Amino acid sequence: MATKRDYYEILGVSKDASEDEIKKKYRKLAMEYHPDRNDSPDAEEKFKEISEAYAVLSDTEKRSTYDKFGHSGFDNRYSTEDIFRGADFSDFGDIFGDIFGNIFGGGFGGNSRRRGPQRGGDLQYDIRISFADAYAGKTVSIDVPKIITCDTCSGSGAKPGTSPKTCPECRGSGVVAKTMRTPFGNMISQSSCPVCGGTGQKIETPCPKCSGKGKTKETKKISVTIPPGSDNGMRIRYPGEGNSGDVGAPAGDLYVVIRVDQDNYFTREGDNVYTNIHVNFVQAALGADVTVKTMGGDVTMTIPEGTQTGSTFRLKGKGFPRVNSKSVGDQFVTVNLEIPKKLSKEQRELLEQYAKISGLPATSGSKGKGKKDKGFFGKVKDALDSD
Repeated sequence: MATKRDYYEILGVSKDASEDEIKKKYRKLAMEYHPDRNDSPDAEEKFKEISEAYAVLSDTEKRSTYDKFGHSGFDNRYSTEDIFRGADFSDFGDIFGDIFGNIFGGGFGGNSRRRGPQRGGDLQYDIRISFADAYAGKTVSIDVPKIITCDTCSGSGAKPGTSPKTCPECRGSGVVAKTMRTPFGNMISQSSCPVCGGTGQKIETPCPKCSGKGKTKETKKISVTIPPGSDNGMRIRYPGEGNSGDVGAPAGDLYVVIRVDQDNYFTREGDNVYTNIHVNFVQAALGADVTVKTMGGDVTMTIPEGTQTGSTFRLKGKGFPRVNSKSVGDQFVTVNLEIPKKLSKEQRELLEQYAKISGLPATSGSKGKGKKDKGFFGKVKDALDSD
């Protein structure tokens, strides 16, 4: 008889692994090696091996016995049937549901159930709007392709005047079963009936409009209200506007995802907006009232005397409104000093006088000779920045 592998080695976990780690590892291996998913010749044996290891290591008492005595002492105390008796595989119904259809039973337990009416699928529609529309909000009409219940047969799939019959393959249960014998019990796998698709009914005379599917495709016009302050990536949910579900089941939902175009003047961060303005040397030195563009229109902002380039001012309440709230963000305005590239003779003389009075170094007066000089305005800017 072949020597049994260590249970911890089989699952690929350490001896101090937590219950959660053991469960996660078993879930992964069960999905990989179950015979209905894996066609390799040794898949069934692998699956039995990892299931046995999990049955022991997931049980506190059995794990303690195994840790003390290993396989030799453990096998003398527990039979194969004892190993699996009481083992809890209930958390893995979703795994075996994916493998078999809707049930995992037999030696592991489980309850047979027919697939009920399925809810309709959700839909997503991306809508692109301008930066200004995101600020102010707007209402738009969109065309959404969706699946709806056939209005000719009311979703039955049968031609008007006829009705579906009980499926002869599954006898109305909607599922077909297969039993697989194993050393530790019987596994009963169930999957949707291939004849009726899990409905339990067979349509002998299909509806001419939907060809027996009970659903058709159409494009529906939906009015979408974009609230003021909407941000890029925001989703708006419209319940029941998704695809229609099975007869007796609700429709899915429609999710409208907002995509906001960037703006050449404003930058947004949360509910706040950021802008840059240019002022000249005189405005920065003496102070001035300047016109600033905001999302709500032009406003006058006071530049205080001695403003330095890079200074940022806050315009309270001039940002974006917060969706479903009364609060509003702010606008932050950064001032950049604009240096003229050319000066008239009179402008140069006046500035040279200013430099002399202020004790600032004058310009070299030379162009293109020797070391490049920063020029008067460059030196004025350096002086202002150093204050």
